Amino acid sequence: MAIEGPLRELGIHDVFQLLDLSRKTGALRVTSELRDDEGFVLFDGGRVIHASIRSNPTSIERILRQSGKLGDNELELAANVIDDPTMGLGDRLVMARVITQKELERQLRQAIENVVFELMSWREGFFSFEERQVSDVPLDARIRISTESLLMEGARRIDEWSRIADRVPSLGIVPSFAPLEDDRASVLDLLPNEWEVLMMIDGERDLREIAAALGAGEFDVAKIVYGLLSTGIAEVHTSDRPSQRTLERIDDERPAIAQAREALDAGRFEEAIVAARTASELEGESTQGRLLVAKALGRLGRRHEAVDELRRAVQADPLTPDVHLNLGFAAVNVGDFANARASWEHFLRLSPGSADAARIQAALEILNRLLHVLEAHGDV
Repeated sequence: MAIEGPLRELGIHDVFQLLDLSRKTGALRVTSELRDDEGFVLFDGGRVIHASIRSNPTSIERILRQSGKLGDNELELAANVIDDPTMGLGDRLVMARVITQKELERQLRQAIENVVFELMSWREGFFSFEERQVSDVPLDARIRISTESLLMEGARRIDEWSRIADRVPSLGIVPSFAPLEDDRASVLDLLPNEWEVLMMIDGERDLREIAAALGAGEFDVAKIVYGLLSTGIAEVHTSDRPSQRTLERIDDERPAIAQAREALDAGRFEEAIVAARTASELEGESTQGRLLVAKALGRLGRRHEAVDELRRAVQADPLTPDVHLNLGFAAVNVGDFANARASWEHFLRLSPGSADAARIQAALEILNRLLHVLEAHGDV
């Protein structure tokens, strides 16, 4: 029998807890229109054995390549180990001594945890669980993770993300060493994993790149960098101290963003859209560019397009409070009150001390009352 429903009625945390307590075996699918994304989790007797997400798919090869544990030469070694089509890549790599079984399991466990923790941050969307056998899981992916431990760790991470968001608002920030002060102690008391992150800081890599290079969790790297920022060892780049990588493209990007803002203020909305999209293309995924496009679309009355633009901005940069703030207003404008509520709740978690926090909290209270009335009337 399938178990399904909207996440606003049964949160993802409760879904995982239900599947854990009932020792379910099968597949959980979670979809989010807000993020234009989908997650997939396999359970075996209530334990998580596999997890992937469409925007960041997991496979043994991809996981190990991202962590720097696997290259083309290692793949060739694994392919030549034994002619057995039933043997998975993980077993081949272990047999070829490219990686140890312990390290393979650690990498797979970390990848699964990252997916699950991301899904736990989703407050809107739809879930569906289907009981079935899970024999299609690769034989070399023999990972069984306690769902209870995932729930506890997930709740802790969400709470900690909100605490560090003031200094680490996004995984795209680029840390660099802070100027040395004469009165600063010359001896640093850091743990081994903190030293590893410190040695990767070069003023060019962002947090995602540092985590990938170390084969470490993005959340763990973000926490360490937050500590380095708090103690004054490191700093993040601002507009007057850009990274070298930013300097290489700033001559192209700055005029486009500036032109978009100028055109928006002057009421030349089509021109603002063109300039902002140009900035987005130069940046790759420019949050500011997408925000400007959405504002221009809204001024033109193209409100559904504005919502779509902001949803893409959330998918690319889910830790920037302004994106959730603007998506909340855009969703209200098209009558999507449930997603507006989810967006504003994300905003308040990421930026509880913002100057906008009080008015958004007040707006949320009004929106919640409206949703209760609509639900009672059967209209949502």
